[in-house]
Amino acid sequence: MEETQATITVHELAIGYKSMKIAGDINFSLQKGELCAIVGINGIGKSTLLRTLGNVQPKLSGNILIDSSNVEKYTSLQLAAQLSVVLTEPLASKNLTALELISLGRLPYTNWLGTLEHKDKVHIQNCVQQLDLQDLQHKHCFELSDGQLQRVLIARAVAQDTPIILLDEPTTHLDLYHKVQIFKLLKGLTRKHQKTVLFTTHEIDLAIQLCDKILILDGTENPVGQPCELIEKGAFDQLFPSDMIAFDAITGTFKVKN
Repeated sequence: MEETQATITVHELAIGYKSMKIAGDINFSLQKGELCAIVGINGIGKSTLLRTLGNVQPKLSGNILIDSSNVEKYTSLQLAAQLSVVLTEPLASKNLTALELISLGRLPYTNWLGTLEHKDKVHIQNCVQQLDLQDLQHKHCFELSDGQLQRVLIARAVAQDTPIILLDEPTTHLDLYHKVQIFKLLKGLTRKHQKTVLFTTHEIDLAIQLCDKILILDGTENPVGQPCELIEKGAFDQLFPSDMIAFDAITGTFKVKN
């Protein structure tokens, strides 16, 4: 049986800012069709890791391989065709309509004028429907709620149609229904379109139910594996202070201690 090539490989990665290391010894690889969540306590470096993987900020040491090539060897345009990134930073301008913002995802494939062909427009409308944005597409971004804007940003990443999608807290500001909708959408992208999707989240219970792999960023071992494997190893047990929260391995959920 032929071994599937990893779409993204991380080896001995250390992340941080200049001389300040936030986390190190990060090792994992993901293949086509895998959905992986990065979880951990606040301040542990989840967003920093995602930004580093997307080459938005430099790594301190180690290697990040995209399709077997070092991420630093890609030009900006080449990298834009390999991975799309949704961060939590505010938009530079909210004067664009939702449809215009989503359409920006097609820039790596258009001419220098950014002219959209018919196939681009069809793809964009498919993304609008996938994220249930039909009634919002002609509204300006400043007219949208935080949750609505979050869905528009995810639609832009989907419109970019890259093999790898990186998302920082994609379910922030969303109610439970739309949290599940986003998780199932991401799951569908991996299954139907063989995308590799990696995202940070605080929705650990949902991640355990739906993800193929989970990376627990804990600042020491940083274990990664299938949710069932991590549960068997007790990897979730020490994620939060045990005096207030306990992990129930039977249900795969966190319980508040009385």
